[in-house]
Amino acid sequence: MPVIDLFAGAGGLGLGAQLAGGDLRLSLDSDRFSCETLRSNPIHHRGAVMEADVTEVSGTELRKQAGLRRSDDLLVIGGAPCQPFSKAAYWVDKGEEAAYRRARARGERASKPTETPSARPDSRRTLVHEFLRLVLEADASAFVFENVPSILHPRNKHVFETLRADAEAAGYKTTTVVSIATDYGAPQTRQRVFLIGSLDTTPLNPMRTHAKDPVGSELPWVTAGDALSKFEDKFSVSDEVRIEGRWADHLRDIPPGMNYKFHSAWAGHPNPTFEAETRYWNFLLKLSPDRPSWTIPASPGPWTGPFHWDSRRLAIEELAALQCFPEGYKFIGPRREQVRQVGNAVPSVMAAAMVKSALASTGAIAVAA
Repeated sequence: MPVIDLFAGAGGLGLGAQLAGGDLRLSLDSDRFSCETLRSNPIHHRGAVMEADVTEVSGTELRKQAGLRRSDDLLVIGGAPCQPFSKAAYWVDKGEEAAYRRARARGERASKPTETPSARPDSRRTLVHEFLRLVLEADASAFVFENVPSILHPRNKHVFETLRADAEAAGYKTTTVVSIATDYGAPQTRQRVFLIGSLDTTPLNPMRTHAKDPVGSELPWVTAGDALSKFEDKFSVSDEVRIEGRWADHLRDIPPGMNYKFHSAWAGHPNPTFEAETRYWNFLLKLSPDRPSWTIPASPGPWTGPFHWDSRRLAIEELAALQCFPEGYKFIGPRREQVRQVGNAVPSVMAAAMVKSALASTGAIAVAA
């Protein structure tokens, strides 16, 4: 099934869609560096790359850029930025368009409305709602929406609930999935929220393939050591990863798997520098080769981990490996921009599981795995 990736970033979701068997036709993002990254990896992104603001494009234009006819099936995927969250705007047309989609989902004959509903001008609208607008305008058979766990926080939950309610009012059957990347083979404990929708059947909740304590056919979690072993000492003397400055000696003393609290009375340090719970948890955080990595941040400070267990920064290639990017994948821009692209991505193996569920719900593949 053809796939269009909105808010594509460096391409994590798009890579996952292809792993799942989808045909990635178009990746869209407004960020220049991200688009250059996608274009620099033609082996992995054979579809078109569109640098544009989603608020300024239409579903018809997306289909045209993807080389699709109006009658072609389509899967739309994307992880819309959600800050700042605002009160949801109930903009989806509850009239003819929604009635048509409900009838189509039931397998009934219906006349398609001549006009596609669009978002009302409203300063409260967020990019979450732009995602669904384009799903509707592009007449997608299914979609996969991805976001951070905080979208389910009581302060923000209305944004997600409105997205789901509006999708269901338009005829989509939906499934909400809250999952952790390690359960699908990623060496990282990144948690994400997905809304999977289909006009055909209700998408299944993907079965995990890995577990901390495997049962049956499940495999053990992949560790940071597993993911980074292929690099061995490649970056050990690189200027890119060398640590210097105020807390360098403190970092070297911290054992793998521990953070700044090693230097606190709480941990029994004889000459404590810090008081436990007074710094952010990933301050001077060091990976353990025997466990999965913590979530890779998109905008780390100079002392924000995770750091390598060899008391150095992680090279871009190592960060990319923890995010399941293919070996040799190129990132464009200064290091800060590359880290941002890697940190904002969805591990491709996790994305693949969600896309398989969406494809299976449309009959594009036999089962959801």
